[in-house]
Amino acid sequence: MQGAFVFELNNHSNHNIGPIINSKTLIMNWIILIIAGIFETVFAFCLGKARENEGLQMYAWYTGFLVSLIVSMALLIKASRSIPIGTAYAVWTGIGAAGTVLIGIVVFKEPFTFWRIFFLLTLIGSIVGLKAMAS
Repeated sequence: MQGAFVFELNNHSNHNIGPIINSKTLIMNWIILIIAGIFETVFAFCLGKARENEGLQMYAWYTGFLVSLIVSMALLIKASRSIPIGTAYAVWTGIGAAGTVLIGIVVFKEPFTFWRIFFLLTLIGSIVGLKAMAS
């Protein structure tokens, strides 16, 4: 079936018509949410690079930040149409936070310590748990 929703009539009441989310749509919105989280990481990366630069390069990185921010928010809005907003927002920020920590360690040479990695892994475990509970 095409479209975001498949409608089903409840035989017990003429007033109870509600949307049932198509499983393809739900899977697609989870993919969109992951991409939105990646764009959140990109906008944090752009902020870090803007901080390191001056003049025209700094403004170019700020432009990248704004574009990434808009794309990330638009994708989050799209994904949250079929994923509960509490779950979508938590997963989105979790992906962004985890990605930003990794970018910080790899690109910006931030400290790589046991506790940072431990808490990063607990964050990733929490994201996976929220995804599992949303299904």
